[in-house]
Parts: sequence; C-alpha cells; structure tokens
Amino acid sequence: METANRSGCPINLTLEVLGDRWSLIVIRDLMFGNRRHFRELMAHSEEGIASNILADRLRRLVERGLLSKRDDPSHKQKAIYSLTEPAIQLVPLLAQMAAWGRRHMPVSEELSIRAELLEQGGPPLWAAFMEELRHQHLGAPKPERSVFAELQTAYEGVVARKAAGATA
Repeated sequence: METANRSGCPINLTLEVLGDRWSLIVIRDLMFGNRRHFRELMAHSEEGIASNILADRLRRLVERGLLSKRDDPSHKQKAIYSLTEPAIQLVPLLAQMAAWGRRHMPVSEELSIRAELLEQGGPPLWAAFMEELRHQHLGAPKPERSVFAELQTAYEGVVARKAAGATA
C-alpha cells in the first residue's frame, strides 16, 4: 500500500523511509552486528525493541527495498534478512551520524569505538566496508580486507579491557 509523500524534498523523502525511531537501528544491527534473523535482532537489541515493532520495521524495510528477505534453508520457519544496495549506501550517513553522536552525546566507549574508527578512516574505509557488505549480503566477490572484523576486534578489545578493569 503506497502512500503519498508529503513533498518531493530529498530530506523529507529520506525521513519518510528512515525517520522513525527503529528503522536505522534495525539497519545498523544488520550492518554492524551481522544479525540476519528475527531472533538475533530481538535477542541482541541494546535498545530493547519489542517483537511487534521489529516485525513491523522489517516488513516496512523490505517493502521499501532496503532489505530483502528469503527463506532460511536450514529451518522452514526462519527467514534471512539482507541489506540491499540502497541500505549499503547508507554507510556514509550512519558514519556521519555516529561521528556527530560521539561529539555531542554521552556515548559509551564500547558502543562508540566503531564510530571512532569509521570517522578516522573516512570515505576510503566506508567504501571498503560497503564492498564487504556487498559480499556478505549481495554475493559480490570477497574483498581482501575485512573492515567488519577490524570493527568487531576493536569493540571486543574495549569490552575486554573494561571487564579486566572491573575485576581488578
């Protein structure tokens, strides 16, 4: 069911697709957490998304062409969600949003380390990450560099350091 847009302004049109509280969080979790199933998205949501909201956002993002959904061959009742090219092209936007958040909001170190690395790496790192996402979600050739692994290693390093400091 297609609704009329409020205006043809590109910012308005983007906000009509991504401007609710949860859509970018769902995309973030697929992008940076490689959470591809409903249960993974539910169980690992730092923000505590409700199941009905998650189901609605997944449906909307599929309808809008930002995610694709296919049956999981390992389980009849599971679906695998993937980012589409338009969602992958949100990497620079998410990197800029995260950089703004790091500068102006009280972020946690472990949840902002990826943002710090993306900001430091700038457009070349974003492009490498998008190539890797194309491999993971669209079946493109595997790039030599794994930005995902670099970001995950940095996150795990902060978590481990903080845990060691808490027990010391």
